[in-house]
Amino acid sequence: MAEFFYVLDESARILFVDDDPILREFAQVNLASPAASVDVAANGAEALERLIEGFDIVLLDLEMPVLDGFDTLAALRTNPRTRELPVIVQTGREDVEAIDRAFRLGATSFVTKPLNWRLLSYQMLYVLRASRAERKAAPDGVGAERAA
Repeated sequence: MAEFFYVLDESARILFVDDDPILREFAQVNLASPAASVDVAANGAEALERLIEGFDIVLLDLEMPVLDGFDTLAALRTNPRTRELPVIVQTGREDVEAIDRAFRLGATSFVTKPLNWRLLSYQMLYVLRASRAERKAAPDGVGAERAA
């Protein structure tokens, strides 16, 4: 059997947004590493409040009370501070309408539940690296609001 290692071995601050308290707990256990921390929010409104703390990536459920994932994603993309923040939609929905709507609103990636935590960790690592490379390659000032 292979030796265990953390996939998320680069510094990252993760916000996991889901109304299911058990899934939020699983996210903290399965995604956190010595280099990556996981904070949680129970709905989109709470997530928008928490985002002023500065995160590197958001994992966002679509079906939530108070403010759903679609409206949260739309709000993220209209705010200059979070416009380019990577967002992976994680949801039980896999219908074409939900997928198309999420990407049209600005989702970076899309995964369906039940979550394979190991595979999700690799996908997050890829999205984080791509986002950081894009920011580094951008002309000065473009994407600077993400770092704030």
